[in-house]
Amino acid sequence: MMIQINPDAPVIALTATATPKVQSDIIKNLDLREPNIFISSFNRANLYYEVLPKIKKTQTDENIVRFIKSMKTKSGIIYTLNRKTTEELADILNANGIKAVAYHAGLDSKLRSERQDQFLGEDVQVICATIAFGMGIDKPDIRFVIHYNIPKSIENYYQETGRAGRDGMEGKCVLYYSHKDVSKLEHLMRDKPLSEREVGAQLINETVAFAETGVCRRKILMSYFGEEYEKENCGQCDNCKHPKERVEAKEEVVIALKAIKALDERFATDYVVQIISGRLTPKIQMFRHDSLDAFASGNEKDNHFWNSLLRQLILEGLLTKDIEEYGVLKFTKKAEAFLKKPKSFQIVLNKLYDNADADDEEKTETTGGVALDENLLAMLMDLRQKEAKKKTLPPFVIFLESSLQDMATFYPITLEGLEKCQGVSKGKAIKYGKPFVELIQRYVEENDIERPDDFVMKSVVNKSGSKVYIIQNTDKKVSLETIAKNKGWRMDEMLEEMETIAASGTKLNLTYAIDEMLDEDDQDEIIEYFKSCETSSLQVAQEELSEYNFNWEQLKIMRIKFLSEYGM
Repeated sequence: MMIQINPDAPVIALTATATPKVQSDIIKNLDLREPNIFISSFNRANLYYEVLPKIKKTQTDENIVRFIKSMKTKSGIIYTLNRKTTEELADILNANGIKAVAYHAGLDSKLRSERQDQFLGEDVQVICATIAFGMGIDKPDIRFVIHYNIPKSIENYYQETGRAGRDGMEGKCVLYYSHKDVSKLEHLMRDKPLSEREVGAQLINETVAFAETGVCRRKILMSYFGEEYEKENCGQCDNCKHPKERVEAKEEVVIALKAIKALDERFATDYVVQIISGRLTPKIQMFRHDSLDAFASGNEKDNHFWNSLLRQLILEGLLTKDIEEYGVLKFTKKAEAFLKKPKSFQIVLNKLYDNADADDEEKTETTGGVALDENLLAMLMDLRQKEAKKKTLPPFVIFLESSLQDMATFYPITLEGLEKCQGVSKGKAIKYGKPFVELIQRYVEENDIERPDDFVMKSVVNKSGSKVYIIQNTDKKVSLETIAKNKGWRMDEMLEEMETIAASGTKLNLTYAIDEMLDEDDQDEIIEYFKSCETSSLQVAQEELSEYNFNWEQLKIMRIKFLSEYGM
């Protein structure tokens, strides 16, 4: 190469963002001798980072519409993994009065150029795009970047969020996260060579770690690029604004460090976790590591805990990742000192994402600009409890938790306004709504609350058509699998739709399907439980009925039946 032909020629290598591994590769591949390395800080102090669980597509779309409306006319980008989603999101935004266009590699170059010019000229507010859009985009006043799917790497995420607030002013970065999106990314790598799959899996795991962490997001981003962020609280990410629970983990740190030591510091995080949790894999058998004292030494904790602990040991400087052997965990002097004399070590637990794809009624989802009022929610839940006791009904029959969350976000002060909340029909608002709107009215006046504009989410999908379709097919006693398949729904999506229909006051005839899933005694047991339970969480129901081994679908469909029969 040229450098070898003329070794005295001056060489400069430039890159926008470079991890320590990339820096090392540049030096090695260009055969640079004792180079000077100049790096500016990776900290974008004006950017706010937030990660939200993506539980249900319709709810996520609605949150995004509300968030963008709260940003008024400010420009933003929504990144998605595929072309189809960019088109769908642009249609939804336009249907709700937000000027948006889709941008992806499937469009011809002329149309792509036109749409980019529309965005730069502010003829459109939002561009919904794949990563085909944005490299070097010359627009300093992009005020928000939303990731509809988890990015393939932290480096991608950093570059894409970096398009917000280039003028040094406001920039909100919201990432929607779900385990299903992670599975899709992993699926896309299935046909690649083994070495690429291993590196790709490591990159995805690091992005998952960022999404699921309970510690400062800025600290993690800067650590990834080899820079230390010294402040304990940046004040500009969701974890710092709403600190998570901390627990003592001194004994667990000792277990983790001893495992890494027993493995001669030659393996990455995934393998270390498998050893600690006692998962017997062909690789572990081949190396005979199941005979180590460290094998299954921490099997009372789940993999999520150990992954989180190892990440925090890296952040606190007890471990490092070898940049040559990608991801291999290495000791530091701090780790050696800790093993000799263990001391208190508290870690942050973030339970929000453990069940990010599960039943969403116990979740309190917020997004920048449209925040849920926790005080009002607590008052509404107390009121629901009192009203339920008066009527001798379980609280969730009065209103679902998701309905109360909408009330605590949008402060409806009339029965008509109440109908705009999820799962609240006109009949239900008339039957149960009066004390709730009276409470909200008093709360708004006493606390001088400025209510958001009345909001109605408009969908490009015919919701009433879905409702009619479900009612007609259940009346015909069509199997639930066939109903879902014909609409392209997953079973859980269809059951969520059915529950919303039942909660709003429409009776669904599901006896034929339930009889195939549960015998009469089991049905009676579940109905009796719902009559006296005080929570709408199906996870709690599974725990309290654990002796029967009911699954989520069985409990969900029985709750729909209960709502149909007792919630009218």
